[in-house]
Amino acid sequence: MKETHYGSKDIQVLEGLEAIRKRPGMYIGTTGERGLHHLVWEIVDNAIDEALAGFCTDIEVVITTDNNIIVKDNGRGIPVDIHEKTGKSTVETIFTVLHAGGKFGGGGYKVSGGLHGVGAAVVNALSDWLEVKVYKDGNVYFQRFENGGTAKDDLKIIDSCQEERTGTTITFKPDPIIFPESVVFEYEVLKTKLRELAFLNKGLRIILIDERNDKKEEFLYDGGITEYIKLLNKNRQPIHDSVVYFEGSEDDVSIEVAVQYNAGYAINVYSFVNNINTYEGGTHEEGFRRALTRVLNNYARNNNYIKQTEESLTGEDVREGLTAIISVKHTNPQFEGQTKTKLGNSEVRKITDSIFSSGFERFLLENPEEAKLIVEKSLTAARARVAAKKARDLTRRKTALEIYSLPGKLTDCSSKDATISELYIVEGDSAGGSAKLGRDSKTQAILPLRGKILNVEKARIDRIFENNEIRSLITALGTGIGEEFNVEKLRYHKIIIMTDADVDGSHIRTLLLTFFYRYFKPLVEKGFIYIARPPLYKIEFKKKIIYAYSDKELEETLEEFEEDQKPTIQRYKGLGEMNPDQLWETTMDITNRTLLRVTIDDAIVADQTFETLMGTEIEPRREFIEKNAKYVQNLDI
Repeated sequence: MKETHYGSKDIQVLEGLEAIRKRPGMYIGTTGERGLHHLVWEIVDNAIDEALAGFCTDIEVVITTDNNIIVKDNGRGIPVDIHEKTGKSTVETIFTVLHAGGKFGGGGYKVSGGLHGVGAAVVNALSDWLEVKVYKDGNVYFQRFENGGTAKDDLKIIDSCQEERTGTTITFKPDPIIFPESVVFEYEVLKTKLRELAFLNKGLRIILIDERNDKKEEFLYDGGITEYIKLLNKNRQPIHDSVVYFEGSEDDVSIEVAVQYNAGYAINVYSFVNNINTYEGGTHEEGFRRALTRVLNNYARNNNYIKQTEESLTGEDVREGLTAIISVKHTNPQFEGQTKTKLGNSEVRKITDSIFSSGFERFLLENPEEAKLIVEKSLTAARARVAAKKARDLTRRKTALEIYSLPGKLTDCSSKDATISELYIVEGDSAGGSAKLGRDSKTQAILPLRGKILNVEKARIDRIFENNEIRSLITALGTGIGEEFNVEKLRYHKIIIMTDADVDGSHIRTLLLTFFYRYFKPLVEKGFIYIARPPLYKIEFKKKIIYAYSDKELEETLEEFEEDQKPTIQRYKGLGEMNPDQLWETTMDITNRTLLRVTIDDAIVADQTFETLMGTEIEPRREFIEKNAKYVQNLDI
């Protein structure tokens, strides 16, 4: 019998910060490594808001030897008086009441970062303990919270300080119950984000200290995003020396734009609103793109680079090889998109267009030599686009039957439901043969690749479309490419790279990931790209077979055997050595297999990594290998 009673007693009311501890993912996204570091960003965001308001010049973040976090700022200090609505100190109110802060219309902050302004209370709720020190009016105020945000005592004065000293220091220890995977903070993760914040807020000094290994770095960029562009293009070849920078404001909206072209082919445009990375784009990016295309076309026609009868440059033409940063400070940003990182304010489109176009027009007129290099690069991209059009037409999939004539030898699945369909991209015909025989023909399609695909980091679009393996892959996906790309037409919601566990297999996997990142980034962002994890070893004893997926697993498995038992161990050199049943059982059966989902936690870091490893410059790649070779434990994994 079903329970039919449903009354007030069935409604659970969570008091105070209890709701945050009950559903932490709603506030920090995940309780894994990303969520752990998100705690730091929530506290740092509050300090950045003081900087945006003009009251903070220095922020210090410390990782203690016990893996606690200390965030210090020299802002105004959190208000310490009694809050009229709660009857508690404002410090306690901010750290124990959701949506209590200076970001909700009280006039505390004109411009603020963070998407929801609940940072302090969330961090407190998800900490084992948290301590606040406020330096204000010649006093040092202190309060400690324990057991998920419960105040141990009222706010009290514990010391005196110089009258002119102001600021807030927050120390917290993440609760291991909330973060079961790890409570260890990664230095490089903190460094990358804090350095970005320093670039976006020129003149703000941010110091990162790691007491675990006596490491300290300081980030201070008076050049702001201009210096950021120089860093992003460090491993590239700029075609003009200067970073073009413009700033302006209108109706309390301030815009900064910095651009520089390089000899590469990738488009790298990054946008921010109040220090939030709007990687889904929005109206500020739309205004920038519109202005860039219009201004370059007008300049090219007025200076006879393009005849009046010739077609205009497209947006893709003028953005080839472009590195650009757009930073907006807005008093009331409206965010859209699945992850709330797409700017929706319509007025920003016009303001960005106006500020950038007027500045860029002036730059082109005042710098004819650099303007010529930019226009000629765009014209070369346009010629390549025209040359690639015929090859692109070959990638359009018109019927289900036409795919079988492709050189990629795709063996499709019978299902037309993309949500359950999978595409295995397999290294070589031998492994492809085993995969075809061992697959689930209803949901699993197999596309064998011959050899290594083209390194798209070093190739223009026309050469990419000339590559048979890439054409086959584009056609199989069904989304189109470039301006024709439509993620809704994707035919498989799991695209699985299945290569051998050796150096060549790793290289092929990297080439494929580079291709997906550069030309199908939404597929990576939406979690459609996976890496298969085939076994490295087969252990056989008296007709019993055990598979080991790493050297550690092999070692642990062998420890289970008695001393007089001598199992046969086979090290798989490639997927082709497995018969169809073995490949199905270990790597393709959804009840047994292990898949690694490819994610992009930081697109800017990912971009720099791909450029370093796959780009034209040899020296940065050599430096990367020299720096990281000592960390390699098994070259075949």
